This record gives sequence, C-alpha cells and structure tokens, in this order.
Amino acid sequence: MISASTKRTALAAFLFLAAAMPAYAHVGIGTASSFTAGFMHPLSGLDHITVMIAVGLWAAMKGGRAAWAWPLAFVGVMLAGAALAMLHVPVPFVEPGILASVVVVGLLVALAVDLPISAGLAIIGVFALFHGHAHGTEVPENAGGLEYVAGFAVATALLHAAGIAAALGLGLRFRGLARAAGAACAAVSVGLAFGLL
Repeated sequence: MISASTKRTALAAFLFLAAAMPAYAHVGIGTASSFTAGFMHPLSGLDHITVMIAVGLWAAMKGGRAAWAWPLAFVGVMLAGAALAMLHVPVPFVEPGILASVVVVGLLVALAVDLPISAGLAIIGVFALFHGHAHGTEVPENAGGLEYVAGFAVATALLHAAGIAAALGLGLRFRGLARAAGAACAAVSVGLAFGLL
C-alpha cells in the first residue's frame, strides 16, 4: 500500500512539472554541449513535458510489464532517433509527429485505452523517434554531445517516473484525475498548434 505521504509527494512532483513554463524546445535554440543543457531540454517545452508525463501515466494505468517497458522503450527509441539526427539521417514530419504525440498519448490516457503491450510499444516507439530526432538535431559534433544526450535521456526518464508516480499516487480512487491530466495533455496540443501556448 502506498502511504499518504508518498501520494502527496508524487502529486506535488507532478503538479510542479506540469506547471513548468514552455520555452524554446526545438532545433537551433541555445547551446547543446553539456549534460545540464541536455537535461533542461525536455523540461523547457510544454510539448515535451506533457507527453513524457503522459507516457508515464499511461504506462502506470496499464500496469504490469507496461509500467516499465513503455517508458524504457521511449527512452531507448528516443536515443536511436537522436543517433539518426547526429548521423544526419533525415526523418520526415518530426515537428508534426511531436505535436501528434501530445494529442495521441493524451487521448490514450484520457480515454484509458487498454492496448496490448506490443501495440503500446509501437505507438510509443514512433513518437519517441520524433522526439529523439528533434533532440539529436541540436547535438554538436563533439564529445560534449554525448553529455547532452545523457542529460535529455535522464530528464525524460524522470518525467516518465513523475507520470508513473502521479498515477500510482492518485490510485484507483482518483483515476479520473489521471484521465483528466491526459485530456489536458491533448488540449495543450491544440494551444501549441494555434500558437496560444
């Protein structure tokens, strides 16, 4: 059983991360040569924050092996996408794919869609590739780029963990709040698409 203190802490972490202000989260902004820059990158854009937390929420709602396999798959495929970008391999529709990830994963959480683990892995993998490619495009061709990659991988994993902790902290009694967070994630994409956020 999860203690009340753990539930409050998880909820506070979730709200703190969800309240972070959007910044310039994509290609060509700022320096990308340190662990700190990489770590801050997923935390600097509302699209990244919401989808990373939503993946954690969805994984926890599914439970079982999905609770660790889906976030792990996201981070792994994201790193593969970053490697493709660093090798100058183009991936089409990166920005629309990122925006679609916010909508789709948000709706999957909001509607509490219960897919087989393999289907969830496929969906998460496609979106992770787009996110990774966007991150990897910013990596300079020097040793500092590896630090940057490590930074955004750690931040992504922590955002997934925040989503998992929030879902577990809310528990079954408050499952509606987790679903509402998914709906908010999908709504964010509308604001981003029309330049309102």
